[in-house]
Amino acid sequence: MQPISRNKRAFSDYEILDKLEAGIVLTGPEVKSAKTGGASLVGSYAKVLGGELYLVGAQIQPYRYATSNESYDPQRSRKLLVHAQELRRLQSALLERGRTLVPLELHVSRGRVKILIGVGRAKKKFDKRETIKQRETTRKLQRVVKRSIKNT
Repeated sequence: MQPISRNKRAFSDYEILDKLEAGIVLTGPEVKSAKTGGASLVGSYAKVLGGELYLVGAQIQPYRYATSNESYDPQRSRKLLVHAQELRRLQSALLERGRTLVPLELHVSRGRVKILIGVGRAKKKFDKRETIKQRETTRKLQRVVKRSIKNT
């Protein structure tokens, strides 16, 4: 799996409870643009509309070498491909208060562009601070261990 684009804000703003890989419906130039790094997941989310799953707000820039398409919308909603059983599981997870579907990563798997979606719960400000504290303490601990190994 080659990661194309990551939503770094998702891990700092949401507590990810469950993950799911889904296919994404793209046009040919969109696939080429995404593979060359023209995709951004920041500020996007997934939504269930009419019994189907859609990615809303993701931005895929037009492919530079494609023929000019004046009506191309880089932020259009894109259909996500999941099995019916997975969709039911996501819908039941969304029924709980404060849950949302957040795209975590866009990657290539066997030549196809896939998206990793997480069921998340928004973090409060104190949760974010706690996460930062934990990260800093683990870094300090790693530094101390590294120094002690070097000195030995």
